Amino acid sequence: YQRRVHGDLYTMVLYLIGLGLADEKDISVKGLEKIKECDLIYLECYTSILFESTLPKMEALYGKPIIVLDRESVEGEKFMEQILIKAKTANVAILVVGDPFCATTHSDLFLRAIKLGVKVSIVHNASILSAVGASGMQVYRFGEAVSIPFFTEKWRPYSFYDKIKQNRKCNQHTLLLLDIKVKEPTEESLLKGKPIYAPPRYMTVNTAAEQLLETEAAKKEKAFDEKTKCIALARIGAETQKIVAGTLEQMKTVDVGGPLHSMVMCAEELHPIELEMFVHYLLKQTIFSQ
Repeated sequence: YQRRVHGDLYTMVLYLIGLGLADEKDISVKGLEKIKECDLIYLECYTSILFESTLPKMEALYGKPIIVLDRESVEGEKFMEQILIKAKTANVAILVVGDPFCATTHSDLFLRAIKLGVKVSIVHNASILSAVGASGMQVYRFGEAVSIPFFTEKWRPYSFYDKIKQNRKCNQHTLLLLDIKVKEPTEESLLKGKPIYAPPRYMTVNTAAEQLLETEAAKKEKAFDEKTKCIALARIGAETQKIVAGTLEQMKTVDVGGPLHSMVMCAEELHPIELEMFVHYLLKQTIFSQ
């Protein structure tokens, strides 16, 4: 799709632009240039958030107003269809925390745009899937990444357990992506048909450790235990990032500060350099201290 500007024909583009990990300044020079070319800017903040930034800061740096897409927008087919239709007659950018293709949601959007004949351009950036290397565990030794959802009284899914078990069987590390709840309606309000949104919640490594040990106790397949080597990651990419190594049991009480958190469950055997890095980040007075 094209439109004429000052006598010249220009092809309209849907840009999927990665924002990086921490704040508005993590955007690439290319990403910033593309934003300035766009007529409409959307921010997808359902799959992750820029925890060190705010919408006003982003708009000030990028020089454009930004429309926020929440979970309902991202998962609503009609709304996303409207965005794709707009991309036929205007340059549209969807800003994604991390890298655009690190969530299935964005791959689906890419495919839908192509089917509609919309030109799509991708601007990549850092994501936790690459930045996890800061833990000292070698990135190519990671198996399938695993999402840990918040347990509720009525919903306690253990489906992630088999993936961790398979990774450890293959002597691979596991990146644990911890749940975030942003603009989530309460169960009571849904029953009444008038959604009232709960305050944002971000899973801590403490909660994740408790749920992992509960899962092992229920499954009893010895995929891991309280002595399994783990690494807590907090605010990766920010100046305040914190990395702490220890046992899974210690992850229940370790204090790494505010969100966002993720965690690495280490492979049974570590490369000598990985072991040295693990010791570097190690909590004092652990069973690994010797």
